[in-house]
Amino acid sequence: MAPPPSMPLSNGSSQRLEFALTDVWFVKGGVRTDDTSEGNRDSHVSLYRPTGPIIVGISLGFTLSLLSVTWVDESCDSDWMGAADEMLIGQPGSSKGARKPSSISSGTTDNGNLEEDFEPRIVPYNQPAREGPPKKVFRAKYASTELGIRERLFVSVYTSKTTMNTLAVAINRTLNHHLDGRLIFFTGTRNRKLPNGMFVVTHGDERPVPNMFQSIRYLLEHHIADYNWFYFVQDDTYTQPERLKTLVSHLSMDLQLYMGQPGEFIGGETQGRYCHSGPGFLLSRALLLKLQPFLEQCRTDIVSIRPDEWLGRCIIDYARMSCVEEYEDLNYNYFTMENNMDLSRMENDGFQNALTVHPVASAELMYRLHKHFTELELQKTYEEIEKLQSEIKNVSELAVDGNKSALWPIGITPPFEPKNRFEVLRWDYFNEDNLFSCVDGAPKCQLNGVDRDDVIDVIRVAVEELNKKYNPFVQLSAPRLVNGYRRLDHTRGMEYTLDLQFQATTESGHQKSIARRVHLVRPLSQVEIIPMPYVTEATRVHVLLPLTSYDSHAALRFLDHCSSNLFETGENAVLNFLFIYEPTEAQKVSTNDIFAEVKAKITSVEHTYPSVKVSWISIKTESPGILRILDIVSRKHPVETLFLLVTADTVLNSEFLNRCRMNAISGWQAFFPIHFQEFDPSVAYPEQVPPATPDLVREVGHFDRYTFEEACFYNSDYMSSRTRMSGDLQENEELLESLDLYDMFVQYSGLHVFRAVEPALRQVYRNRTCDPRLSEDVFHRCLQSNLESQGSRSQLAMLIFEQEPGNST
Repeated sequence: MAPPPSMPLSNGSSQRLEFALTDVWFVKGGVRTDDTSEGNRDSHVSLYRPTGPIIVGISLGFTLSLLSVTWVDESCDSDWMGAADEMLIGQPGSSKGARKPSSISSGTTDNGNLEEDFEPRIVPYNQPAREGPPKKVFRAKYASTELGIRERLFVSVYTSKTTMNTLAVAINRTLNHHLDGRLIFFTGTRNRKLPNGMFVVTHGDERPVPNMFQSIRYLLEHHIADYNWFYFVQDDTYTQPERLKTLVSHLSMDLQLYMGQPGEFIGGETQGRYCHSGPGFLLSRALLLKLQPFLEQCRTDIVSIRPDEWLGRCIIDYARMSCVEEYEDLNYNYFTMENNMDLSRMENDGFQNALTVHPVASAELMYRLHKHFTELELQKTYEEIEKLQSEIKNVSELAVDGNKSALWPIGITPPFEPKNRFEVLRWDYFNEDNLFSCVDGAPKCQLNGVDRDDVIDVIRVAVEELNKKYNPFVQLSAPRLVNGYRRLDHTRGMEYTLDLQFQATTESGHQKSIARRVHLVRPLSQVEIIPMPYVTEATRVHVLLPLTSYDSHAALRFLDHCSSNLFETGENAVLNFLFIYEPTEAQKVSTNDIFAEVKAKITSVEHTYPSVKVSWISIKTESPGILRILDIVSRKHPVETLFLLVTADTVLNSEFLNRCRMNAISGWQAFFPIHFQEFDPSVAYPEQVPPATPDLVREVGHFDRYTFEEACFYNSDYMSSRTRMSGDLQENEELLESLDLYDMFVQYSGLHVFRAVEPALRQVYRNRTCDPRLSEDVFHRCLQSNLESQGSRSQLAMLIFEQEPGNST
């Protein structure tokens, strides 16, 4: 239908807009009935002519639909049951009549009478009876367990009594920490002492075939549900761990595969080939599950003296699988080792690409092989890094900013961007001899130890890279560090900026002194999870509190804190007071005990909490060194006792006690926390009432790194450290007074001495009295701690400003 001439459309209108305007015109045209001119009649006829068939079709449809419906004239009379209703309702099973509108269908009973009106019936819900208590729904601890996700690789190593402490230990050190799965050693001989860090399963039968049978059964009973691939190898075989993981990662988890070095059976009576146990072989989980029902029959039916042949016959007979060396372009590469082979001259591709090397005669050769193949993998990794860096450079040239968009170094995390001035990273200045940013706050200190080794290594790398860049035109030598800057960026690593002076020698022999500035980055390596011994938060903590005459009043406050934080909550801790008397004070104990008030408070606490027993020991000594005191306490407790050494100002709580239990590990680690020391309230809160529990902010206090008085350690570790110290103690008897507990653990324990800030450990301010009888270092640290605990620099500066005459606030 075209638009009328009276309402023309522009050529630029869209199709949707055209339809909208046409509809408006059609409505208006329908109400225009006053125009009777001949021209108008012709226009109306031409308008309605296309709609005629539509109107006829609609009328015909209504007529046919009305004819198909049976019309019934219902009367409002009470006698409404007539033929019409009988037609409406219809007989059961008949198709005559239509359903009565707006009603529930009703029918007739068997005797012809109508049913009663429909009445809804409420069916009550009765809970089914339960047999026994309800079953608890089990949910897996890990999502991988619930989803059925298994680990990739399990390694089984067969060893013997004679090689367990040599070759087996070498395999454990070269293979175990490289694997993501599990490594277990199987043997048939029971040893009284097993090597540390090795999981050994002993079957009690030295015969090779029963040992293999028991090992397969052990895997099916304990580990078949957790791993997809099982690798079997002897302890005289070196395995390259990275290549083994690469091979397994390309194999499907549901694959049935028996892979290794194929070998022919002796006699040729068995069809197929088995895998030699020397170079090792792989078995899939699906194949082991298929073999599981027939394993007992294999033990009784198959007779063999070689375990690899026995297992191969079992797999061929009952699983119909033969050993293969290659599967879908994946090769099981192995190399047979010969006597007196020089590894540095081995250019054979079979050796360079070997997954396993067999046989290995000694543990020393095992370590040499591991070093050789590790260097190959490292060189391969460096080549891949260089290739990726060149690709990134080529791609970055196509960016909008060109090479400026590529970060330096390529592939390393971009530098940290501070959001405010407090987050700006500090650059430390150094030269070849001195460091101008010292730990103790001194402006200058000598560059030695690991810091000096670090600077020497950085200069060496810089010279190598520059010679690699300018070779063969210029040779740089005799480097001298003019200026050095370094900073630790926690997002990427240690950054260095070096100004180096070189002696440059050209190809023609001319020499000249030149200076170059270089930038280097020592990136953070991959974070490695160090295996730690198991610890638990249920360990009882023995709290040791040494007290002198200066601390008697603070001990009363310490008991109040312990009553509210430990005794009321039922914490698994035992409180031990160590009363230290000088000789003159010890003589007056019966008449004037300096700790009488503290002992009375202990009695009151024990009366208030009947289940609590606070023990105390009186010690008479002229030199209150902590090592002499701990020697007395250590002999009175078992070796497995966990000690927590505290001071009278320490505020204990459950959070810190759990941290003490988790960070102090017997035979492994001692914990020396850095507590939060509150400032002097008169300085931190001038003309204000200090809060009962102040926040952990810099205006309230600081972490006191000069104190080493709190410590968590085991009695066995202390006793072993004192035993190592006895040799030096015979030459210098003053060690017990000059060393504190921290220095003793660092020098003589051999443990990890863990030193870290502890927000849950706090001390209220108290002007402590430093004992001049202690060593010079301990006495100096005590004085420094008291000075820094007065207040922050800004607070102390404000006090000085207010006290100067002429200043007003």
